[in-house]
Amino acid sequence: MVCEVICVWLILAFLSAGFAAMSTVLAKLGEKDIDSTFATFLRTGVVLIFSWAIVLATGKIGQIGQISFSAWLFLVLSGLATGGSWLCYFRALQLGNAGSVAAVDKTSTVLTVILAFIIFDEKVTPVRIVAIVLMLAGALLVAYDGSKSKAADKPHKRQWLLYAVLSAVFAASTSVLAKLGIRDIDSNLATAIRTVVVLLMSGIMIPIKSRGKTMVVPKGRQALLLVLSGVATGGSWLCYFNALQTGQASVVVPVDKLSIVLIAVFSRLFLKEKLSAYSVTGLSAVTVGTLLMLL
Repeated sequence: MVCEVICVWLILAFLSAGFAAMSTVLAKLGEKDIDSTFATFLRTGVVLIFSWAIVLATGKIGQIGQISFSAWLFLVLSGLATGGSWLCYFRALQLGNAGSVAAVDKTSTVLTVILAFIIFDEKVTPVRIVAIVLMLAGALLVAYDGSKSKAADKPHKRQWLLYAVLSAVFAASTSVLAKLGIRDIDSNLATAIRTVVVLLMSGIMIPIKSRGKTMVVPKGRQALLLVLSGVATGGSWLCYFNALQTGQASVVVPVDKLSIVLIAVFSRLFLKEKLSAYSVTGLSAVTVGTLLMLL
C-alpha cells in the first residue's frame, strides 16, 4: 500500500514535468509580438476554466466552506507568488532562449528543497546534498550557455536573466506556501483557488504595463498555441499540487523541475535552439541530481 501511494505521487510529479515542458514551448511559439503580461492573462484564463471544471467534475466544490483562515492565507499568498513567477518567467521567455530561461528558473529547486528540509523536517542525507549541488551546477551551466547565444547579443541581454532569477525566487515561495495551504483540502480545489488569484494579479498588471497602449489580440494559430499552453499548464498544476500534497516536497519539486531537460529537447526540435557541450553537460547534471533525490 505504501509503495502504491509513493508510485502515484511520483508519477504525478513526472507528468507535471512533461506538461510544464509542453507549456513553455507552446508559450514561446504563441507569444511572438504579444505582450507577455497579456499572454499570461489569457493563458491563466484557460487554466481557470480547466481547473474549475475538474473541481466540479470531482464534486469537491462543497469543501470551500470548510477551508480555514490559515489555508486561505497560504493559498492567496501562493497564488500571488505564482503570479509574480509567471509574469517574470514569460517576460524572460520573450527575451531569452527557452532552454536558458528554464534553467535559471529551475534553480528555485535548490531553495525549495532547503526550505522543505527546514520547514517540513524532511530527511537530509549526504546523497541529497550532492544532488542539490549537481542540480544547481547543471542549471547554471545551461544558463551560462544561453548568455553566449545570439539572442543574448541584443540590448536586453541582461533583462532576461533578471526576470528569470525573480521567477525562480517567486517559484520557490509558491511551492512552500502551497504545501502549507493544501494540507487539509483537495489539491484540485486549491489549484483552482490559486488560479483565481493569478488571473486577478495578471489582469491588474495589464493596464499598468500597457500604459494606455492597445494590446495585440492573438488570432488563428497563435491563439490556438496559447490555449494549448494554458491547457498544458493546467495539467501540470493539477499533477504538481496533487503530488505535493501527498509526497515529499524535497522530491516532488526536483522531479517537476526535470522539465528543464524536456524543454531543452523540445526547444531543439521545435524552436531550433542549439545544444552546446555546456548545455548537454548541465542537463546531464540536472538529470543525475534529480534521480539522486529519489534515493
